[in-house]
Amino acid sequence: MDHLLIIILVALALIFDFLNGFHDSANVVATMISSRAMTPTAALLIASVANFIGPFVFGVAVAKTIGQDVASPYSISIAVVLAALLSASIWNLITWFFGIPSSSSHALIGGIIGAVLAGSGVQALKIEGLALVGLALFLSPVLGYLIGQIAMRICMWSVRNATPKANLFFKYGQIPTAFALALSHGTNDAQKTMGIITMGLVVLGYQKAFIVPWWVILASATAIAIGTAAGGWRIIHTLGGKFYKIRPIHSFISQLSSMFVIIGASLVGGPVSTTHVVSSSILGVGAAQRKSQVRWGVMGDILMAWFLTVPVSAGIAAGLYYLVDYLIP
Repeated sequence: MDHLLIIILVALALIFDFLNGFHDSANVVATMISSRAMTPTAALLIASVANFIGPFVFGVAVAKTIGQDVASPYSISIAVVLAALLSASIWNLITWFFGIPSSSSHALIGGIIGAVLAGSGVQALKIEGLALVGLALFLSPVLGYLIGQIAMRICMWSVRNATPKANLFFKYGQIPTAFALALSHGTNDAQKTMGIITMGLVVLGYQKAFIVPWWVILASATAIAIGTAAGGWRIIHTLGGKFYKIRPIHSFISQLSSMFVIIGASLVGGPVSTTHVVSSSILGVGAAQRKSQVRWGVMGDILMAWFLTVPVSAGIAAGLYYLVDYLIP
């Protein structure tokens, strides 16, 4: 039975990882496609390659946060892990269907919280770990907005007397910034899947300590890269065209700003929402140039998903926990 459960766990985790890449591919390529810097196929190819490389570069600090710091070890059962994964995957599919940029990170954290509450109660949650997770998830979009706005103002001042050839710099400058952003996305988001799989390996007795095996890193990197290559076009449309008319300078600055926030969080072990960081940096960049050009109403859907993701995914996970726990002998 343990062998069957670990196969099911790894399969569900990699499906979640694929959906994460599929759902979040818009974060990297949307502005680049909208500004006509690159064709959709080329943009998704660059993003998928960088997403694959990312998990091998910056360590596994985020995976340890997900696997060790959210709930006490005694409360983590295979039913908790499976319920959390299923809940996050369901929420990702719902928000993708409606074209709403939402957070896979919020969904997974919410799933773990809901399943642990259903299985062991509130005393099983680690307040210190949840505080770090909450700070990273909710502060990172604010930083994305502020850094995007500041960087855009500095950039506009720097090129105030430039010729139209400056647009060529911003157009082709998006290639390295997009690669770096995708690298940061793969670094942060694939680690969440690594943390879940490693958590399951420990729970089922395949490992005594929380150490991420090399094959888990490889499998997670591959799944998120394939998902990114598939591309979530509904959300690409939202991020690339609904806020305002994206030009090369907007895309370049928003990618650069988002990359700094996400890599910074990854190095300290903070799981962040790439979707929310990129969305907020796009808004910050547009507002820095002219607030009236931004369609602020579009942000309403994103904010709604931002606030609903954790409680809804927690509720789904709590219900799924009882079902999964009943089915596992």
